Amino acid sequence: MTALDPTGARRNQIPRGIAYMVASTVLFAGVNAIVKWEVAIYPVGEVAFYRALFALVAVSVVILPKSGIAVFRTRRYLAHLQRGVSQFGSMTCMFFAFSLMSLGSAVAISFAAPLFTTLLSAVILKERVGPHRWSALAVGFVGVLIVTEPGRSTFQLGAFFALANAVLISSVAVAIRRMSLTESTETLTIYQMIVITVCTLFLLPFGFKSPTWPDASALALAGIGNGVAQYWWTRALTLAPPSAVVPFNYLSLVWATILGFAVWGDLPTTHLLLGAAVVVGSGLYLLWRETLRRSRPPRMPITPNRLFRESGNPGASDVPVVPEPPLSRG
Repeated sequence: MTALDPTGARRNQIPRGIAYMVASTVLFAGVNAIVKWEVAIYPVGEVAFYRALFALVAVSVVILPKSGIAVFRTRRYLAHLQRGVSQFGSMTCMFFAFSLMSLGSAVAISFAAPLFTTLLSAVILKERVGPHRWSALAVGFVGVLIVTEPGRSTFQLGAFFALANAVLISSVAVAIRRMSLTESTETLTIYQMIVITVCTLFLLPFGFKSPTWPDASALALAGIGNGVAQYWWTRALTLAPPSAVVPFNYLSLVWATILGFAVWGDLPTTHLLLGAAVVVGSGLYLLWRETLRRSRPPRMPITPNRLFRESGNPGASDVPVVPEPPLSRG
């Protein structure tokens, strides 16, 4: 019996992965707006704790009835801990960025993440990132620079936290892709939320203020929305390579701009509109390239070794049938 190729199966689900990623950006944008509102009233650590706690409740309600305690079965406890701590650091940095600068600017600077993700995907996951992906990502980052207008007032303390978030979230994206070889989306999500909730618990001694009922409801909504969005985001990364789906985080810039105007009256500038058009265009170009590439037949020579490993899936020969193989290009 020939071995099945999980990577080949994922490659055929790139559009689904992109759909999950886009949906998660919509929810994350709403959650971020609530967080920015609340961190102006309550300590950052307290807001982080409530959001993490209610997110954990939300994902538990969704996952546990289906999976039961089997969802906790894993041999990669250390990897889950490391990934959860990185996600906690990313979230905390972004909260500080929201408290120090506008929503649109913080989100825009965080879009350096796809560049770091692509680099880490090439180095750690051994994905082959072609010139079209690199070009789309570079053009997208140019759009981010257009939005933020570096050299004026962008690179302040808030910008440092936003950039730190980008570095950390890219490491989380790559870790999810690698761990998805052995871990389900449900296991990845619930361990992540447990680790983040425990980490934020240790921030409470640094500041706590009893929330009013409206604010408590808003924090609960943010937590539940974050839990669902986190599940969708993780699902996207298990269905497709990070370098293919993470660029669609650029759409968060559009939602942040709309919410910034609706809630805080931040009028979009020419730079913001132009930059947003560039970053969204780069993501759509990447989708078009992925669609074209998937429609082409493989060009690899036929060998007995390839036939043994291929199992009827184009591209299966890119991946050795061994535990935790390096991933081929998406």
